[in-house]
Amino acid sequence: MTAPTATTVTNLGVAMFTVADQDAAIAFYTDKLGWELRGDTRFGEDGGARWVEVAPPGSTARLALNPPMGGQPGGGGIGVETPDVRAEHARLREAGVDVDDVSDEPGAPTLFMFRDPDGNIVAVVQV
Repeated sequence: MTAPTATTVTNLGVAMFTVADQDAAIAFYTDKLGWELRGDTRFGEDGGARWVEVAPPGSTARLALNPPMGGQPGGGGIGVETPDVRAEHARLREAGVDVDDVSDEPGAPTLFMFRDPDGNIVAVVQV
């Protein structure tokens, strides 16, 4: 058996969610969550495709908001981190985000989850 070659990957830079409407997704992530729009670039022969990225302020990792690829629905989940999960829970609930209850189970981090308008899951984890 040959030893695997060491990876040249050094960072997780972009996670991707499938969304039905990129403009509505931008509004949710920036207006409701308070994230920044990091990029909105048209590409392709006719300029009809868009690459959209959002991120929490100060984050080096980004979230790409993509239309369904190849006509297939998608979805996914990510985890984001906060030093005060209960304060973030209260802030998002006040902003009208449908948040689950905070979970504080023994052996697991304190967290809660919510879904964006397209059903993608975001876990907010206390660090």
